[in-house]
Parts: sequence; structure tokens; C-alpha cells
Amino acid sequence: MPSENCKVLIVDDDPAFRRALLTSFAASGLDAWEARNGEEAIIVLRDKPCDIVLLDINMPGVGGIETCRRIRNLSPRIGILMVTVRDAEEDKVQALEAGADDFVTKPYRLREMIARLNAVRRRLHPADDASTTVFRAGALVLDSERRLVTKAGAEIHLSPKEFDVLLYLFKHQGVLITHSKLLQGVWGAEYGGELEYLRSYVRMLRKKIEDDPSQPEYILTEPWVGYRFRNPAEAESPVSGGE
Repeated sequence: MPSENCKVLIVDDDPAFRRALLTSFAASGLDAWEARNGEEAIIVLRDKPCDIVLLDINMPGVGGIETCRRIRNLSPRIGILMVTVRDAEEDKVQALEAGADDFVTKPYRLREMIARLNAVRRRLHPADDASTTVFRAGALVLDSERRLVTKAGAEIHLSPKEFDVLLYLFKHQGVLITHSKLLQGVWGAEYGGELEYLRSYVRMLRKKIEDDPSQPEYILTEPWVGYRFRNPAEAESPVSGGE
């Protein structure tokens, strides 16, 4: 759970929704305040900076996508989590292209929302885990210094590049990673469009680390967008499947 000094701005045109979240976030140890629309959000952020913006994608006036662009220009390092009632892939892609870090679709569980906020916050503070060399998720253990991966104590043999992909995903646990970001993070800045190349590595990884590669528990697909590495021990909400 994010620490008490994590500040969240809730931007939504539904007063009841804002009130419910303010109450829930306060009970979860978050400092939160609200804005009724995109225009008000920009004004609030100029006077009262925050760590993360929880932004509705469907609002009257300046919509969520344009508000996201403006917030990203105003505060390049701020976390932005988009909220939508539609599970449309186009919405997700547009939100990410506008600068959002992640998205969550209504209806959702509060625990899922807190987990997404926490994952975005970890992205904002990578130095917190700078000294970490051993990562754990479910039965998987990855030792980055020894370049060793085990599952339930048994060693899993990975190629150097498979290890690099898995390490990148481990380090961004819970965060949506777009195809281009994963390619550039592992292969270099000149990559970004080699989707089938990336998919082949993900398929190989799933065969080695998943109990059932067709129903993955660790490397989840966000269709048309990218991948999300999940710790099965922390899972509660429905998730995307393979490929």
C-alpha cells in the first residue's frame, strides 16, 4: 500500500464517485483531494502538486485524453492512472499515447485500484529498489546478480535475452509495460516496432515459467497494448490471458 505521504488527485465529473474514493483512500492511508473536470485539475495541480492523478477518461468539456496530455506537459514525472467505464482497446491505446502510466476499468475492486496506484508509484521512485538483486513473485525467484531463476526451488534455464526480458518485467511488477517500452528497455532505443520478435520471447518465457502457458499467471497480456507482470500471490481481480 502506498505510504501516507502519497498524494492523489481524483478527477471525475461524478460527485458520488469522488466522495466514495476520497473516503476509501483516506481509510487506506492516502492523502487525496478532488477536481470536477480537466480544467479544474490543471488549476489544482499548479497550486497543489501531487504524486498521482486518477483521471476519468470520459468527462464533459476537456476530455480525459486531452487532460492527460496537458497534465503530462505540466508535470512530466507525475503518475497518471486513467479510469474508464468502457473496456475498449482504442481507449487504452489513446490513454497510453497521451502519457498515462496505466488504466483501470470500472467497475473495479478497491484492492485492484490501490495495487495499480502502488505500481505506478514504484515507477516514480525506482531508487527505492535500486539495491535489490533478488526478486520474488509466487513460486518464482530471480537473482539478478547471479542471473539465476528458480521456481519452487528448481532452476529454470533461460537464454541471456530471456533473462533480460524477465528481469525487466520483474522490476516493473504490476505496471503495464507497452510493447515499445519493453523492446527499448531490453534491446535498445532503436527498437520499438518488432512486435512478433517480442511475442516469440514471451511465448518461450511462458513455456518455461508458467504451469499452463495458455493460462499464464505471471506474464499477462493487455491486448494490443503490452504486458503486465503479476505476482499470483497478490492476485484478486480478473486478469487478461495469454498472447
